[in-house]
Amino acid sequence: MKQHMNYTMLCDFYELTMGNGYFQTGIADQICYFDVFFRNVPDGGGFAIAAGLEQVIDYIENLRFDDEDIEFLRAKGVFCEEFLDYLRHFRFTGDIWAVPEGTPIFPREPILTVRAPAIEAQFIETYLLLTLNHQSLIATKSNRIVRAAQGRPVSEFGSRRAQGSDGALLGARASYIAGCAGTACTLADELYGSPAGGTMAHSWVQMFPDEYTAFKTYCELYPHAATLLVDTYNVLKSGVPNAIRAFKEVLLPQGITSCAIRLDSGDLTYLSRKARQMLDEAGLTECKIVASNSLDEYIIRDLLLQGAKIDSFGVGERLITSKSEPVFGGVYKLAAVEDGEGNIIPKIKISENPAKITNPHFKKVYRLFSRYSGKALADLITLHDETVDDSRPLELFDPEATWKRKTITDFTARELLVPIFRGGERVYTSPSLAEMRAYCAAQIDLLWDEVKRFENPHNYYVDLSQKLWDIKHGLLKQRDGK
Repeated sequence: MKQHMNYTMLCDFYELTMGNGYFQTGIADQICYFDVFFRNVPDGGGFAIAAGLEQVIDYIENLRFDDEDIEFLRAKGVFCEEFLDYLRHFRFTGDIWAVPEGTPIFPREPILTVRAPAIEAQFIETYLLLTLNHQSLIATKSNRIVRAAQGRPVSEFGSRRAQGSDGALLGARASYIAGCAGTACTLADELYGSPAGGTMAHSWVQMFPDEYTAFKTYCELYPHAATLLVDTYNVLKSGVPNAIRAFKEVLLPQGITSCAIRLDSGDLTYLSRKARQMLDEAGLTECKIVASNSLDEYIIRDLLLQGAKIDSFGVGERLITSKSEPVFGGVYKLAAVEDGEGNIIPKIKISENPAKITNPHFKKVYRLFSRYSGKALADLITLHDETVDDSRPLELFDPEATWKRKTITDFTARELLVPIFRGGERVYTSPSLAEMRAYCAAQIDLLWDEVKRFENPHNYYVDLSQKLWDIKHGLLKQRDGK
């Protein structure tokens, strides 16, 4: 039994058998281009959020097969010795471009592109997808919940319901990038800097002779962080009155007016309104009300529409698992190869399902912004050597319904994909998690409100340049024999 975990081996077995095949057929070193993209936004939303790049970078920098790995693979009996010796010295030597974490992203556009020798490019598929899929999923769900809260802080409370330790830790990381105020997970704070915080469990209240003693003791121990859970017995008859008494007897004599109660069950709208009234009548107008209990963006939105007096939210299982749609659906597809002279030869995957037909070639992605409003107008996918001249009018067209065309003026164009690795060496300096979070919020502000609707959002345009469209449809005609 292997004594330590090497994430290099976290791959699909076919990536190794294909690599062995490339090696034995002499195409191991052929340069390939692969794109990571997704086809549908989770929960029927208008956009997703990219996350997970830092973990991809760490993985690429630490790709190594150790002796135990080589012996394990030898025992499978399917790999030639020359290939196993190649793996012993395996390193990533290619190039990677990606969108920064926190960037709003849309279906069918590359969010990461790999240019590398065939074995290297093929081998990293699984880890790239599992990392980007997971964190982009949680970031996307978290941001929906944060937006539903309308400026009220949202904390991630889901560690105990997450799919494993990595799900908890990296989910907390992604949720913070997407706008959550913090997490209940202490290790996520220590590792990534997502601020950890918390209140108490019902067991704290049950451990004391009575509810008041439990509240009073907590206030004495944590006078500057006193959030009392008031629903262990009866919210309005005992929980809130005992909290008021503890606040008045312990905190107010010290001049401390910042405190909170937490509701974790029952009719949160009714209870929060009644609790707010009781707190205000007791002179505790600065006391906040925190709500938890299987919340998501729709429940939070409805609570606020119903007039709930809630100041912040703790959201657990439905955030950390993206319970309503737990799969992001990102894919990794070959887009081009290079011949012996370095010419780029586009490749396309064709399907009976038009949505699964890929966009070929080595590409760039531009985001186009209105100079008048500053808002994002559309994304444009171009060939790698095309440049968008934002000093001249630009005609955009729907790639599926090409008669739908629009000429835009007074816009600025920004490339989304930035260099991450060149020749196997990292060239990208990752921002801090707090900087990613601020960047994410700023970029979402550049989207029109219609794109941010929860139901029936506006379909944000992701268009192809004329040159790219011509190449794609030329390949389709070749395959059809026309």
